[in-house]
Amino acid sequence: MASIKDIAVLRIQLDEIEPAIWRRVAVPLSTTLKGLHDVIQAAMGWLDCHLYLFEVSGFQYGDPDPEYDWDPPMRRASSVKLGKLVDRGEAAFTYVYDFGDNWRHTITVEHIEERRPHVPYPCFIEGARRCPPEDVGSIHGFADFLEAVTTRGHPERKAMLTWYGGPYDPKDINRQMIEYRFSEMWRRQRRSPNELG
Repeated sequence: MASIKDIAVLRIQLDEIEPAIWRRVAVPLSTTLKGLHDVIQAAMGWLDCHLYLFEVSGFQYGDPDPEYDWDPPMRRASSVKLGKLVDRGEAAFTYVYDFGDNWRHTITVEHIEERRPHVPYPCFIEGARRCPPEDVGSIHGFADFLEAVTTRGHPERKAMLTWYGGPYDPKDINRQMIEYRFSEMWRRQRRSPNELG
């Protein structure tokens, strides 16, 4: 059984997009799936504007809405810790963000390691390529957006960049913003130690 002092190194990859958009993070095994949702939002660059769920071995975890009839029933993401999934042998599972655009991510547990002293967790390690903008219209909308913003003279380029709110470089993950968002998580954790627990 894994110790709660152990750290899981996870790879988060957005499904069905090439070249791959991915991130690598290190999180305590004591992190709940709700806490992992917050980590994924920060690492990928999502803005937490939409609903989410995790799919793990036929079960769904999220923030159940009592007015919606989930089939199968949705369990609370705050009720299960990453360490429990690792102990059950779950090496990979799915995270879905924004049920309209349906951004599916594969979360892979790459390995478990000892907590390193003086390293704040969760920890962003590395990644590649910028995540799609919110509400871009799923994979096909993102493909159209990318073509427009990366093609000089494209008739939709100016309108798309205005809609996005500035320049968009698909190769730049915006590491500075990711690290800022992780630092905000650390600050919240110091004020509320069970933030990710």
